[in-house]
Amino acid sequence: MELLTILLSGLLGLLSPVGGVVERIAENIIRSQFQQVEQLRVRVDNVPTHQLLQGKVQRVRIAGRSLQLRQNMTIAVLEVETDKVDFDTDNLNRIQLQQPLEAGVSVVLTEQDVNQALQSDAVASWLLNVTVGTLGRRTEQSQQFNFSQPKIHFLANQRLRFQVQLTEDGVEPLQITVESGLGIVSGSQLQLIAPIVWVNEEQVPEQILNAIATNFSQQFDLRSLQSAGIQARILQLNISPQKLEIAAFLHLETSSRLLKQLQL
Repeated sequence: MELLTILLSGLLGLLSPVGGVVERIAENIIRSQFQQVEQLRVRVDNVPTHQLLQGKVQRVRIAGRSLQLRQNMTIAVLEVETDKVDFDTDNLNRIQLQQPLEAGVSVVLTEQDVNQALQSDAVASWLLNVTVGTLGRRTEQSQQFNFSQPKIHFLANQRLRFQVQLTEDGVEPLQITVESGLGIVSGSQLQLIAPIVWVNEEQVPEQILNAIATNFSQQFDLRSLQSAGIQARILQLNISPQKLEIAAFLHLETSSRLLKQLQL
């Protein structure tokens, strides 16, 4: 969601009727919202040029390399291409789309960059305060577990491996390893394929695996974005050693509440 907000904010630069420097303005706005950028290019197709003054752009293309988000997550490669953009020019302080915005997005994440993000303070703080319902009890009690040392490996054949250590007061730490394929269901949900889970090298029963797989699909369901006026579909997902590649399609409604957060 943060990445989408950054890209939309770059459209604010298109509101400035400065002719040839419009691309540089949009690029600077996007660049300023990343922690660090190795390379970024923005191209705006607005022929005839007077259409820009009317809030109409034929196409916007964004390409970047090594873009670091504020959560210490780095995107190795980012490519975005929009369809026609039509916005209201009466209010230059806020984006108001005249028609839905559609765009194709392609992202490449490296194993090294993902693991660096997993070591960030934000992720560490979340892992240290995970509450899990107590298994096998008929009460509403819950247990507090601490997860630490998370690490991910991108494997061949569309599979990945995730490792994390679980600790609880007075109990010897457990080493949890999850290996699974990753697939797409109806373009909107991520699905674990043939998952295997080990706890201290002991394989977890299939019944628990099924519960884990079901919960994973529910957590990574892009249909949850529809309430914010965003429709998203994953078109392609490729996992290979050292990297993960995702291609997606985004449709942003004119009434999306995400647009209301953006202003000059």
